[in-house]
Amino acid sequence: MRYRLDDIATFLQVVDSGSISAAARRLNLSKSVVSKRVSDLEAALGGDLLQRSTRRVLPTDRGLAFYERGRSILRQLDEAAEEVAEGDGDLRGTLRVAAPMSFGTLYLGPVLFDFARRHSRLALTLDLDDRMIDLAAQGYDLAIRITRPRDSALIARRLAASRRVVCASPGYAAAAGLPRSLAELPQHEAIGAAEVSSTWLWQFEPFAAGGPPRSVAMRNRITVNNGEAARDAAIAGLGLTVLPTFIVADALRDGRLQQVALDAEPVADVIHALYPQTRHLPRRVRALIDHLAESCGEAAPWEQGLPFATSERRVS
Repeated sequence: MRYRLDDIATFLQVVDSGSISAAARRLNLSKSVVSKRVSDLEAALGGDLLQRSTRRVLPTDRGLAFYERGRSILRQLDEAAEEVAEGDGDLRGTLRVAAPMSFGTLYLGPVLFDFARRHSRLALTLDLDDRMIDLAAQGYDLAIRITRPRDSALIARRLAASRRVVCASPGYAAAAGLPRSLAELPQHEAIGAAEVSSTWLWQFEPFAAGGPPRSVAMRNRITVNNGEAARDAAIAGLGLTVLPTFIVADALRDGRLQQVALDAEPVADVIHALYPQTRHLPRRVRALIDHLAESCGEAAPWEQGLPFATSERRVS
């Protein structure tokens, strides 16, 4: 039985990506090379590993079993190589990072690219997608999530609070006025940033510490699945929206949007770096997490210079 490590790694990437084309893009290879590597592996193992269709590929039963064992073994091999290479002081190898689309493009990308510039022997893959992914199964070293993590199989390091603000354009404020309390919110047009129905709950801090958040049902005039699109709809004067400050910071600074002062603040999220539990965390992953934590600092850097006071409350 003769097979190559490149063929195995390519097969794992095809399963992770869901198609030959997507795997080829991630590996920077042609589709024909990816297909041949998988076919060579199937020939070496004596059976089909994938069910192929025109739009998607799925692992067969034996392909899924090989994928689960192969992913674990390949990770262990990477860890062994990392342990041997750690002594020379240079960071090397490949880092695969998953992050939300808006945070990745507006803030995270430049921070990661600065890290890559400092460590020329590192290869970096950054996947921007708002879907929740299985880090260990899909071979990611690290994920950035803006939420309150609940997955006990992952280790989380807090990077920063992600404060949210209700905002509107000066044009909308002049035409419709602005609410001053949560009770007045439903009287206004709303812009929702989620793949949901036209009704969406906005959540605000509870009356008392430890209590449930207060929810306000808003009727969305505009519903989009991207925060930057919701920001742009608000700038166009189409209604109120509630968004993380990293999305609206520039628009608040230059006056295209203004904060809506209410009798309660929106519930904040937390930006975490998450990584799988492993016996040996590669030094390159540890170094990247430290770099991200340093870049965030004590206060979120994207909030510097905003025309309103930042909250003193710490979110944990």
